[in-house]
Amino acid sequence: MSLEVRVTELESRLAFQEDTIQALNDELVEQHKRIERLQLQLSALARRQEELQGQVGIVEDEAPPPHY
Repeated sequence: MSLEVRVTELESRLAFQEDTIQALNDELVEQHKRIERLQLQLSALARRQEELQGQVGIVEDEAPPPHY
């Protein structure tokens, strides 16, 4: 295998790896955005649950009924 062929093959591999790294990075950025949105939604749901529990008068430390 000549040096020129080896260099060409290495350049081809490098280009493929760069494309793969960019695609993985793009996906990682999208997943990070999704995680941030999910965290915001979870926080909103937790606040809403606390509001609803306050309206109903549920106490979290309340002991279970005697039949349990």
